[in-house]
Amino acid sequence: MADHQQHQQHGFFSHATLEKNIGWMIICVIIVISFAGLVQIVPLFFQHSTTQPTPGVTPYSPLQLMGRDIYIREGCVGCHSQQIRMLRAEVQRYGPYSLAGETVFDHPFQWGSKRTGPDLARVGGRYSDDWHRIHLRDPRAVVPESNMPGYPWLARTPLQPQSVVPRLNALRTLGVPYSQEEIDAAPQALEGKNEEDALVAYLQNLGVGVREASQGVQK
Repeated sequence: MADHQQHQQHGFFSHATLEKNIGWMIICVIIVISFAGLVQIVPLFFQHSTTQPTPGVTPYSPLQLMGRDIYIREGCVGCHSQQIRMLRAEVQRYGPYSLAGETVFDHPFQWGSKRTGPDLARVGGRYSDDWHRIHLRDPRAVVPESNMPGYPWLARTPLQPQSVVPRLNALRTLGVPYSQEEIDAAPQALEGKNEEDALVAYLQNLGVGVREASQGVQK
């Protein structure tokens, strides 16, 4: 009898027992997944490649930052990713694949996962400012097959210069290296600008620093 009880105790956490007890199965699955996730995620907080900016990447200017927030507000990430995968077809179409260090100043990052429209990670400098303005107001004027909605009101909506200050302060709290002098001068840099100006400035900045830095290395 003692041997039988001991055998039952040793077999309590056997594979067969877990298969028959859904409660224990769920608990064990959660433990295993949590441990595996921590093993993969925690080291990323200490890797140089994920915590330090890629060469050429700098914090957004006040105008670019306001444009980034308009990009988020209008849901652009729902149709445009900013993450080029390490696939030959991706690189041939969009440019060099994305690196984690490119988004260390992005809170939140805009990697996205859906591509109703093209990836924008390297769109900066590919088109003129005027092209972007026309595209934002009437996308089919420059891309006839586009199903993107127009955003004509952006050109008629002035920015609120003082609203950039709490944004910059919040980002500095998160580690983005804005100086107090830069924050104090930011509202003046936005005087007379509208939301379209800001969004165009943001788009024209995407991927430019990384491209210029890589070209400098090649030279």
